[in-house]
Amino acid sequence: MMEQVSLVIKLHENDDVAIARGAIAAGTSVAELGGLVVTDEIPAAHKVAIRDVATGAPVRRYGQIIGFATQPIRAGQHVHVQNVSIGEFDRDYAFGEDVKAVERASAPLTFDGFRRADGRVATRNYIGVVSTVNCSATVTKMVSQHFSAPGALDAFPNVDGIVPITHSFGCCIDHHGEGIQQLRRTIGGYVKHPNFAGVVIIGLGCEANQMGAMFIAEGVEPGPLLVPLVMQEEGGTQKTVDAAIAAVNRMLPIANQVVREPLPVSHLNIALQCGGSDGYSGITANPALGAAVDLLVAHGGTAILSETPEIYGAEHLLTRRAIRPEVGEKIVERIHWWESYAEREKGSIDNNPTPGNKAGGLTTILEKSLGAVAKSGSTPLMGVYRYAEPVDTHGLVFMDAPGYDPMGATGQIASGANLVVFTTGRGSCFGAKPAPSIKVATNTKMYQRMVDDMDINCGDIMDGTASVEQKGEEIFRMIVEVASGRPSKSEALGVGNEEFVPWMIGAQM
Repeated sequence: MMEQVSLVIKLHENDDVAIARGAIAAGTSVAELGGLVVTDEIPAAHKVAIRDVATGAPVRRYGQIIGFATQPIRAGQHVHVQNVSIGEFDRDYAFGEDVKAVERASAPLTFDGFRRADGRVATRNYIGVVSTVNCSATVTKMVSQHFSAPGALDAFPNVDGIVPITHSFGCCIDHHGEGIQQLRRTIGGYVKHPNFAGVVIIGLGCEANQMGAMFIAEGVEPGPLLVPLVMQEEGGTQKTVDAAIAAVNRMLPIANQVVREPLPVSHLNIALQCGGSDGYSGITANPALGAAVDLLVAHGGTAILSETPEIYGAEHLLTRRAIRPEVGEKIVERIHWWESYAEREKGSIDNNPTPGNKAGGLTTILEKSLGAVAKSGSTPLMGVYRYAEPVDTHGLVFMDAPGYDPMGATGQIASGANLVVFTTGRGSCFGAKPAPSIKVATNTKMYQRMVDDMDINCGDIMDGTASVEQKGEEIFRMIVEVASGRPSKSEALGVGNEEFVPWMIGAQM
């Protein structure tokens, strides 16, 4: 006989709320809460008060503050935006206090990857066509479309495809400012990405983001597998398209020569993302991904946590795991930068969560952040990086970025991530070429509704049929399989050509 699943889940003994496993009707008596009668209808994944909370008092979930009561809250009431808001409170950063040694795997695993001539390791074997500026974006897409015709790549079975990398920036910005430096760093990270066997890079010619300056800044040089083309020099649109197609045709036989071989899992660098989050994210998919990260780090791999506004209010959980005080201090410095940025722009960091997040049960950015940080697992925080800055260490690291998923993932891939794992509760449909993207559902209903997009269902945890550890092992095994060539759902659907979204900072002139 199957054991009956409880109506709610309480995450910590000090919590003021419990999370509804499914919708709970008003008037329901909840046995696991001592017979507490629910006075409001509680939607699935939303919060019910399990004790009275006075106006102005903190409200806790995960044993942590997620906001403050804006009016008296009675036990049994629905706890959400109508009675809770963000507020100021002190965090105990306790740098390095919770650092624990990583227990290395006794039998390191391998995956079937591509080894480049310079020693870099890839999970995919693409050729990229990259635009320096929006003015060359159409030409870039025309080149990739030429190779999307049926049979165009049949003679090159080891090549995964031709990927266009386009964006809406590249001109009318300070030629020497931080904005163009960051854009060049981002584009340069893609040009040098191991998942690209070769790259054709296309500019207009008069843009601020001059190709030569970018090459110097990023330390790259033209050659057989890096071909620069300037539209104004080639003679316009069609002549540039023809020249780019010819360049790709010359690269294809070279790219096709590489074959997969067993390589240590320590070469895997995983971008951690969550989007379209809900009240289950911090209970199911995110902690399961955290368990997978711990396994990856035990095998010597790297995981990049990101999206600074989505660790806001939970950053103290990361500083406590900082391998050195200066690593934790970098996190705090970035948090203060975002506070100043939001104030300068007359905005609020609590504008995130989105309307969809709130419909899914998340009330404040503090609550969302506490769930998002669960993706990072439990290993030490080894480094903190600026947006698109190359990651040069193994283990768990953090990269500064906005909370917009495509923008964060773009920076992580530019930093060297060769695979993305993306958790979602509402149902984000996401891909991010050249890095394959695995999508993990937080709840069973959404997984079943969007099964064509979702790779793994972590709703099993909430359903009571699997543990966080079991799903973490499943995610880790799928990481290895997808890195070895198994197509993810987004790859099978062809998603990923439109998700290059650089974070542009600085004035547009």
